This record gives sequence, C-alpha cells and structure tokens, in this order.
Amino acid sequence: MAYKRKIKVAVLSDIHLGTHGCHAEELLNYLNSIEPEILIMNGDIIDIWQFKKNYWPEAHRKVIKRILDFITSDIPVYYLTGNHDEMLRKFSGLKLANFHLKDKIVLNLDGKKAWFFHGDIFDVTMQYSKWLAKLGAIGYDFLIILNQFVNFWSTLLGRGRISISKKIKDSVKTAIKYIHDFEKTATDLAIENGYEYVICGHIHHPNIRKYNNNAGSVTYLNSGDWIENLTSLEYNEGKWQIYHYDSAEFARPEKVHVRKEENIYPTSSEQYISEQMMYLFKHNR
Repeated sequence: MAYKRKIKVAVLSDIHLGTHGCHAEELLNYLNSIEPEILIMNGDIIDIWQFKKNYWPEAHRKVIKRILDFITSDIPVYYLTGNHDEMLRKFSGLKLANFHLKDKIVLNLDGKKAWFFHGDIFDVTMQYSKWLAKLGAIGYDFLIILNQFVNFWSTLLGRGRISISKKIKDSVKTAIKYIHDFEKTATDLAIENGYEYVICGHIHHPNIRKYNNNAGSVTYLNSGDWIENLTSLEYNEGKWQIYHYDSAEFARPEKVHVRKEENIYPTSSEQYISEQMMYLFKHNR
C-alpha cells in the first residue's frame, strides 16, 4: 500500500464536480495520498447549478467513491453546503454513519475554537440577485473551458500553464476589493463570537492570514479550490498550512497514490450512504 500522510484535519472546498473545470484526477491523487482524522468538505463540492447528466466522467465518480471510503473507514466527513449545492440545505443536520450534512460547524482544535462555513452568506449578489450569480457561474465555466484550450497550446509550446480567470481576478481592483471585504466581514464576525480560527471557501482564493481589530484577533483561512489553484487546508500538531497540488510529486512511479479499487462492489453500508446521498442530490436540483 502506498504511503499516506496522516493529517488531523483536511479541508477542501469548491471542487465543482460535474463541471469541465474540475480537476478530479488531481484531487483523486491527493485524496488517495492522505489519511485524515477528520475531512471537511466546505461547500460547492457537487455543482448542482451546472450539473448535466451527460457529463460525469469516471474520475468524478471515483472522487465520490473515495469520500465514501473515508466514511466507511470510521473517518468523520462533514459536508458543509455552499451556494452551488445550496439545495441540500433543507436537509442540514442529516447524519448517516460518519457522514454529517451541515451548513456550518465549530470544532475544538487543541483548545482553540474553529468556525467552518462556506462563506456565500457574505455575497451580496447571492442574497439579492441569484440569477446574476448563476449567469456569472456559466460565464466562469466557459472561461475555464477556454483556459483549457489555451493551456493545451501553451504547454505544447513549452510556456507552461496559465490561469486566465486568476490573472483577471488578481489584476482587477474591484475583485481585489471584494476579496478584502469578504475576509474582513468573516474575521470581524469571528472575533465578535470569540473564535480563534475562521475557515471559509467560496472566493477561490487560498489564504492564511492573521486579522486584528479593536475587539481582538483571529486567524482567517481559505481552502481555495480545485478549479484554478488546486489547494486544500491541512491542520497538524497545532499548525495550519495550505497544500498546493504538485503534479511532479505524483508523476514518479514510486510516488503514485492513485489507489487500485480492490473491491469493485461497495459494502452494504457504503452502498446505503451512496444511495441516500444521490437521492438527496437527484431530487433537489
């Protein structure tokens, strides 16, 4: 069996399974390389907004299968709802074995309170113009597809990969201000409620930063995404770090972490959880 890194808490968000931009194969490599004590899926895991029955590649199915493996291995998995999977919020509080469906959670990590939630609650567009947000999501998905075409030729010419959407966000002042305002709102609220950590997703901008105001201080963390940045958050021995996916790490034969599926047929508990999750998904689009 390939070596697996032991992690106390792993946090993933904004995977967007079911869309062309999702890097499911890379994510599968990552998931097969870790052994977390707790796995937190912090929103926008399955993109219900843009889900199409004719687009569900094998790698996307295997990501779900790997998450089910964690659940049936007595590893608590918290699925926190985001805006792209908000239809599941009506089932918040659901518990199936080690699977927990929630909108937010608070964990005690070595004596410090950590507040986890997706973060779309701070998005004014989501609150008042949801149709505009969905239109933007479609445009973003198109930009990702265009980016794949550009990267194909860029890599062929030896210039490496680029992220068009990331370059746009990093250069547009309004986008920079939006990220700053998002972080400030989250941290001010976390300080007010006495949390030491506040962990979000939503804005596809991985970050760990200490914030202070007149009432106190808090550490803000964002897990990024698996569309542009291919990042997660990891907590071990009292410290947080951002994990950045490195394809070179998985290119060497001795380091390949993609696990062979020894058992093609799921166990009864795994099948039950899978059926329940897919029922919720299919009947609440």
